[in-house]
Amino acid sequence: MHRGKGMKFVGDSRVVAPELRKKMLPKDYSEYPGKTEAFWPNFLLKEWMVGAVFLVGYLCLTIAHPSPLERIADPTDTGYIPLPDWYFLFLYQLLKYTYASGPYTVVGAMVIPGLAFGALLLAPFLDRGPERRPSKRPLATGFMLLAIAAITFLTWQSVATHDWEAAERQGQIVEKVEVDKSAEGYKIASENTCLTCHGDSFQGGSAGPNLTNVQLKPEEIAKIAKEGKGKMPAGVFKGDDEQLKKLSEFIAGLSKK
Repeated sequence: MHRGKGMKFVGDSRVVAPELRKKMLPKDYSEYPGKTEAFWPNFLLKEWMVGAVFLVGYLCLTIAHPSPLERIADPTDTGYIPLPDWYFLFLYQLLKYTYASGPYTVVGAMVIPGLAFGALLLAPFLDRGPERRPSKRPLATGFMLLAIAAITFLTWQSVATHDWEAAERQGQIVEKVEVDKSAEGYKIASENTCLTCHGDSFQGGSAGPNLTNVQLKPEEIAKIAKEGKGKMPAGVFKGDDEQLKKLSEFIAGLSKK
């Protein structure tokens, strides 16, 4: 047998050539002095410091402007106007429109928001181009701008059309008032629908202010009951002068305990 006879050279595709392996390996970031740093502790320490600054700022904000609390929920107060948090105001406003409320509540609460958020979720799959500039991605950019414009407009409309005076009045925390519901003045108030606007204990509601400790004389209360004041129209009280006198004296006698 002669030397070299029958020798075979076999190549293995699993072995990567050195020049290809060099291209596949991540770059050595030491090539960029001053543009990179160690994750621990340099980068992580900076992240913690920034987070601590925001946390302290948020705590200071909560102390300076505490959350507005309202009185205990009253299921008998049918005039209460609920208001969601600011990030749900656009949905709240949407439910005020004719074809998104009443018998069409499902349309405003589920169908329209479902279509809107579904379009945002599908935008990356509909526009799969390599371009990163917004002008080169019309579908994704258009969906996002339309969503931002709709949310901004509906939120602004909700804030602009809400009755903030009534909301502030109905949400006030008031002390308990001793109301004698067996008194004749209370019965007169219930017969003349006073409790509908001012609450069953005269604590105030969405349509009427709190009548406890009003610091008014009976004559002044009687005049308001007959002639009206503010949002209260004239002629609401339907009783006679004797009933009006008893009612005004009863309201003037209410005091916080």
